Amino acid sequence: MEALFNWLNGIIWSNALIALCLGAGLWFTLRTRVMQVRGFAEMCRLTVTGQKSDAGVSSFQALAISMAGRMGIGNIAGVATAIAYGGPGAVFWMWVMGFLGASTSYIECTLAQIYKEKDAEGRYRGGPAYYIEKAMGLKWYAVTFAVATVIATGLLLPGVQANAIADSASNVLCGAGACEAVGGAGALKLWIGLGVAAVLALIIFGGIKRIATFAEVVVPFMALAFILMAVIVMIANAGKVPAMFADIFSSAFGAHAAFGAIIGQAIAWGVKRGIYANEAGQGTGPHAAAAAEVSHPAKQGYVQAFAIYFDTMLVCTSTAFLLLSTGMYNTFRTVTENGKETLVEIFSGVPGLQPSEGAQFTQAAVESVLPGWGAGFVALALFFFAFTTIMAYYYMAETNLTYLAGVKKTHPLATLLLRLGIVGMVVFGAYHNAAMAWTLGDIGVGLMAWLNVIAILILQKPALIALRDYERQKKLGLDPVFDPEALGIRNAHFWKKQA
Repeated sequence: MEALFNWLNGIIWSNALIALCLGAGLWFTLRTRVMQVRGFAEMCRLTVTGQKSDAGVSSFQALAISMAGRMGIGNIAGVATAIAYGGPGAVFWMWVMGFLGASTSYIECTLAQIYKEKDAEGRYRGGPAYYIEKAMGLKWYAVTFAVATVIATGLLLPGVQANAIADSASNVLCGAGACEAVGGAGALKLWIGLGVAAVLALIIFGGIKRIATFAEVVVPFMALAFILMAVIVMIANAGKVPAMFADIFSSAFGAHAAFGAIIGQAIAWGVKRGIYANEAGQGTGPHAAAAAEVSHPAKQGYVQAFAIYFDTMLVCTSTAFLLLSTGMYNTFRTVTENGKETLVEIFSGVPGLQPSEGAQFTQAAVESVLPGWGAGFVALALFFFAFTTIMAYYYMAETNLTYLAGVKKTHPLATLLLRLGIVGMVVFGAYHNAAMAWTLGDIGVGLMAWLNVIAILILQKPALIALRDYERQKKLGLDPVFDPEALGIRNAHFWKKQA
């Protein structure tokens, strides 16, 4: 079974998907006239303004929900994994993906707002399934995305996050003798999984309002605390910072003596983990974006573009600098012999750790500067990062379940089964091995990315029209209001009623 999943993952994450995501980001950057640079001030302004209603959440709450989904273990363990396979140069390609991904996020999240609707309970719902059906007119394609998303966010991806929580926590607790007390590391991970599942159940059974309230409090706090820790570690290793930047840029272009030979791995893993971390193009962010109460769809497009910057340029970069400035990372070269791939270590900063044990690299980095409690801090940070991501995954799965129900209210049994399924996968993922959890997570991310990126490349026009309309109204000194009929945008039924 493991060999089958690895084979499937290799097909999904071929060079074609890497090229598709990079190419789409570059295309949208050109088509929006580099809006992620021109509109940066507007992004920041809109992030902290806006209203909420009984039907929708505020722009900041929508940002917090989407950031909860973006800021998971990809920001801590995933960055370490990218460096393990691609060397320091992978960080540069993560930056490239983050910069280009901001425009991709604008397109998909603006589309989600344009084609959002109210569900049977009067709440805003939207996302790729909604805009694929309304703008493309392909119901089967929309249903395919919705089913893939329910499977990915409800079953495949939560296990990755839970596994990282269990691994990092057991790494700290076993050192304090907890493993012996409960019968071994496996038993401890199981208990951790059960605890996380219990807390998750308390929140997701409360619905979107409880998820939004929890996210807007926890997400900013945990992100800023982690960034502050990275700054402290870099100050302690200030003398190594110039060499760190030299390694990043030289290995990104194949000029580094040790890492230059793995430039292909650097690009592939930088883009792969960049997508996993910031989720631009994956189709997850639009679900939260559609829930926002705004007067114009472009407003939430700007806010979600800012989310990519924050996630990649600040949080992911903080992890990368932690690892590279302390030297607490390993890098491997993939070698094929007799048709079998093996890993050859070309740099060993933490002997014995494998690429799938990414969180432990970050723990070792902080521990090297703050011995005694650094590993515990990372375990706590990772818990909040991963837990809020699982929480956001549930919201995405629930939204697509609502889409599949159509105009009817989602059957209570279907919602209950989804909640029990995601809670069960948290326990399963916490107990299972990390390599398998990552493989399943990559399959989920890859499937959604293929379906969504192709869709938004076809459907980009309404989002671009909305951008021009927003900029035009701003120049006139107005608070932009959206009228799809005047702009020639069809099937935007919610906004047509508002106009």
